[in-house]
Amino acid sequence: MRVSILASGSSGNITLLETARTRLLVDCGLGKRETLARLAAAEITLDQLDGILVTHEHTDHCNGLPQMLGLWKAPLYVTEPTFDALKRVLPDRLEKRLRGVETVHAGQHFTIGDIDVHAFAIPHDAADPVWLHFSRDGVKMAIVTDLGYMPELVKVHLRDADCLVLESNHDLEMLKVGPYPWVVQTARALPHRTSFESRGQRISGDPEGFDGRARYLVLAHISQENNNPDVVRICAEQALDCRPAEAAFTGELLLASQQVPLKPLQL
Repeated sequence: MRVSILASGSSGNITLLETARTRLLVDCGLGKRETLARLAAAEITLDQLDGILVTHEHTDHCNGLPQMLGLWKAPLYVTEPTFDALKRVLPDRLEKRLRGVETVHAGQHFTIGDIDVHAFAIPHDAADPVWLHFSRDGVKMAIVTDLGYMPELVKVHLRDADCLVLESNHDLEMLKVGPYPWVVQTARALPHRTSFESRGQRISGDPEGFDGRARYLVLAHISQENNNPDVVRICAEQALDCRPAEAAFTGELLLASQQVPLKPLQL
């Protein structure tokens, strides 16, 4: 399985999963021109898709969906409440380009081509948000961003992942002096929030939340207004260094970017 994170952040999210037989796009937050430019930058030729999965209806995850559907004519995999929300968010642009909708739900296990997919619910302010883990031939990849906090059920889906893409949205101190209104700052600074904030690296240092077995740990969805990649990396490294020896992380720590695609990861 090959994983290519083409963009990650509050302005657009899109990830490509590939095997020899199957190609899946996870979220479509970029338009056609920018998506094709990111694929070219990652030296990826994509002539067909076997499925497009949309995790929720926020525009940074779905804004380019009509163009992707028109370009690749792939079936859309989405929960029913999210599909209803997409029709409101993308009026007159979505339904005329649909080539089939496969309804999924949290807790469902299904297969697209030779990739097994498991959808799970997350706490987020959307209609019916889900994130996903993918597996094939004993290899597992999990994505979970946009978290309000980290429930125990979500932790279960992160275990034994060879590649783990995790929320790293904001730094608490930068959030306090940033442009967001007070009500948003308060919600994002809840004491149980478990993203990679620079003042509370709970997941990376928590053996129950992250078992340390991943070959790649990718910090993603980094805020452009309320965080800094250098802060994210330093704080995550500090948290990883504090892990107990029996759960030490020996893989590669990477940061996904809003501006440029991350190098494809071969699992």
